[in-house]
Amino acid sequence: MLPTHGRYAYTPWRGRTPYAWPNGTRLAVYLGVNLEHFAFGEGLGAELAAGGPQPDVLNFAWRDYGNRVGAWRLLDLLDELSFPATVLLNSAMYDYAPDLIAAHRARGDEMAGHGRTNSERQSILPEPGEAALIAESTAALTHHEGAAPRGWLSPWIAESRTTPDLLAEAGYRYSMNWCADDAPIWMATRAGPLLAMPYPQEVNDIPAIVGRKDSSEQFATTILDDFHERLHQVADGLAQVMGIALHPYIIGQPHRMRHLRRALTEIARHRDAIWITTAGAIFDHVATLPPGIIPGSEFCE
Repeated sequence: MLPTHGRYAYTPWRGRTPYAWPNGTRLAVYLGVNLEHFAFGEGLGAELAAGGPQPDVLNFAWRDYGNRVGAWRLLDLLDELSFPATVLLNSAMYDYAPDLIAAHRARGDEMAGHGRTNSERQSILPEPGEAALIAESTAALTHHEGAAPRGWLSPWIAESRTTPDLLAEAGYRYSMNWCADDAPIWMATRAGPLLAMPYPQEVNDIPAIVGRKDSSEQFATTILDDFHERLHQVADGLAQVMGIALHPYIIGQPHRMRHLRRALTEIARHRDAIWITTAGAIFDHVATLPPGIIPGSEFCE
């Protein structure tokens, strides 16, 4: 037998029980806006070009552009199109760019945990150290937002073998780390059920633009092709979640914003046929569904 994670069983897409989102539609669309801060001269970070010896000013400054400029331009676009967002927040941002977080808070955007900083991976820490990282990030969000975050995305989507357990023990209700489905599924943890929220690795500007070297136009076309194909697919009655993952230091560059504007404007044009929402609102709806609807519901009994 192959080793298994033991978090969920295989459930084929065909044969699942249909359900709808709150407005009777079958396609939920949410934006995951990653607000990240990086250590200067050390640690991890995406690269525009191969960096030299530290301090790697070229790539640090490129990433910092996102918090200083790109994120604000993205906010303007979201306001223009009345798009909510789930903010995936490094807690270090509270000290570094509080005005940016306040602007998202004023919009009513959801704040989800995203570690302390994207200069580190929680997966390499011993369990007490990982638990402390989760606790520190969670405490900062709870203090500043007045309520504990419900969702978590690990920096670099890096997990140890106990990360889902630690998240559930810390009070999290959903994780965006497990990108194995087009709809939410329940996962087993030693502290009870944890919802795996679909988070995109294809419709995501880091794998697309940094990894595959897609152009700005190609990335926008990927967003639209994904969206229109899903609109076609949900005619089978099975609800889907489409996430769009954005990093302001990448997508906030003007030449990329131009194409993102084209893609999001087209999605907004279908507002009456879809549910434009947040990951947290998707969780809220899933939590109201009768037992047996969502794969893994046996973990909720």
